[in-house]
Amino acid sequence: MSDLPDWAKSMWEELGSPDLSDLQSVHTGDLMERRHGLRKDDLVEIQLDARAFREDDETWVRGRLLSSGKSSLEILTSDGEHAYIARDVIVKIVLVAHTRPAYIDDKDLLEFEREDQKRRTNLHEKVEKKTKGNDDSHLWG
Repeated sequence: MSDLPDWAKSMWEELGSPDLSDLQSVHTGDLMERRHGLRKDDLVEIQLDARAFREDDETWVRGRLLSSGKSSLEILTSDGEHAYIARDVIVKIVLVAHTRPAYIDDKDLLEFEREDQKRRTNLHEKVEKKTKGNDDSHLWG
């Protein structure tokens, strides 16, 4: 993909070189047809607050968005580093490319979440069965 910066090309290839033209954001038109915002596996550039670094340190992190939480973003950097970045030090996020469909259209992601929910439910049930009645260490005599 010639439109991608050099650092992003190998990451794009690792994802199976998806056709990026079908994954573009849609900002206008019918509300039900709009698709925008950060997505899992997006290629992003994140500018960090320079006050958090020494004078000559790099303030940009480039990589693939693995997850987004309330207080941090999880990034696989272009150097292969797994990084968690506090939202408090983020100045700017530049979307380089979406590599997956929007959440509501992403059948693979929805199937993963359904299976993950089943797995978690089964795990919770196993924990309940194993610990039921075993929490009596607080009793005397």
